[in-house]
Amino acid sequence: MHKYHPPFIIAEIGCNHKGDMEIAKELIKVAKIFCNVDAVKFQKRNNKELLTEEQYQAPHPNPVNSYGATYGAHREFLEFSKAQHAELKAYCEEIGVIYATSVWDLTSAKEIASLQPEFIKIPSACNNHFEMLKWLCENYSGEIHISTGMTTKLEIAALVQFFKDNERNKDLVLYNCTSGYPVPFEDVCLLDIKNLLEQYGDDVKHIGFSGHHLGIAVDMAAYTLGAPIIERHYTLDRTWKGTDHAASLEPMGMRKLSRDVRAVYKALQYKKEDILPIEQVQRDKLKYRKA
Repeated sequence: MHKYHPPFIIAEIGCNHKGDMEIAKELIKVAKIFCNVDAVKFQKRNNKELLTEEQYQAPHPNPVNSYGATYGAHREFLEFSKAQHAELKAYCEEIGVIYATSVWDLTSAKEIASLQPEFIKIPSACNNHFEMLKWLCENYSGEIHISTGMTTKLEIAALVQFFKDNERNKDLVLYNCTSGYPVPFEDVCLLDIKNLLEQYGDDVKHIGFSGHHLGIAVDMAAYTLGAPIIERHYTLDRTWKGTDHAASLEPMGMRKLSRDVRAVYKALQYKKEDILPIEQVQRDKLKYRKA
């Protein structure tokens, strides 16, 4: 019996489509055909609901990454409508990859839930938005995936208890996560996966890992530590304008991640017998025999 769950790889497109539907579809197609991922994930925000008027009208904190004169205009430029998300979901279904979206506010949660994706993600920034979580628990039947970046242990405990109280904890996937772009290796804190498994492994559906680090070595370790769901930011070009591109994998990196995590999955088992058939051939040929 294989004790590890098969890996499930999510390419987080987020806003790396630059507000362009054709780029979004190319990202989906490449993620499926070239990178061999299981799911792609976008983001949905209602910026007027999410931001104060002051935040909406303020300039982008890093103007070189901005797509508008104000932060609000920048965010609106990158936002797809509900109809566009429906089109992206249909395209995902056409080519055989799972569509998902992170939702940042109640309006967005309602819009995306109406599309009935297999799962909806709650980003670390919104995992204390209990009004939104309550609505999802009561009105959305799919899995609810939640990142735990910038979240205290007490807040995580309260979050899991909330899902238990609402009898939805078996649809909950908790992600180990450090909120930073990119995150240095010493801040990834992979061993927190063990803590999440020990404390909540029996209460929730899965423990996942959402990484914002460089390279793919850490993801192999995350899977080995017990996080079968691996999410990484993904782009076609890390030099593109935008906050997330630099902390994203390009297609070859995402392809290698998918390949290597699945190789690790196959390798993580005990020998079924002392001498495997593949070894018997070598034993007969090479094993020392006293003359």
